[in-house]
Amino acid sequence: MKVTFLGHSVVLIEKDGFKAIVDPFITGNGLCPIKAEELNDLTHIFITHGHSDHMGDCIELAKKCDATVIANHEIAHYLTKKGLDVHSMHIGGKFNFDFGTVKMTPALHGSGIEEGDDMLYGGNPCGFLIEIDGKKIYHAGDTGLTMDMKLLEDEHIDLAFLPIGGNFTMDVKDAARACEFIKPDRVVPIHYDTFDLIKADPKKFKKRAEYAEVVILNPGDAIIL
Repeated sequence: MKVTFLGHSVVLIEKDGFKAIVDPFITGNGLCPIKAEELNDLTHIFITHGHSDHMGDCIELAKKCDATVIANHEIAHYLTKKGLDVHSMHIGGKFNFDFGTVKMTPALHGSGIEEGDDMLYGGNPCGFLIEIDGKKIYHAGDTGLTMDMKLLEDEHIDLAFLPIGGNFTMDVKDAARACEFIKPDRVVPIHYDTFDLIKADPKKFKKRAEYAEVVILNPGDAIIL
């Protein structure tokens, strides 16, 4: 399985015929090394919450690739009205797909969907625990530190993606504490340096995080699981 970091919170997961992207903020993401039109053959799109830097190019990519979008019920309802194929879930829910299993995990954040001058209700923000062929990937989404993360230790996560940018999410210190709670084998810092408000030093995170191997990926770099 190939897992590629594309800047901000964008993660591409590929395994045999399964090709999924988490939070496809491609257009407008100055850190992303590819353009949206370069993404083809997506089978699934995961959306952690409704903010524009996470929904990103979801609608355009889903229509082009005929991909299934996995999101909370409120976002799924919104995207259904846009003509997309969706699979609705909610926090704590787990579902067996043909590629593996997905569990929706808690996140402490917002989820409003911007549409013109309006902010639509986007349900609860979330993270995803994705298991494929016995390998578990945890994408925290945008979140603050929460004691709920302690429950993830029992999942024996192979690879975690945790935000470190502060202001809107955990900062370096809290993300390191999250590692203590979760104890994944490896962790990749995300959601930093995209904007001035979320500037952070991943090397400081690597120094603080004692309970996992920290892998700092440049946008476009990949990990093989």
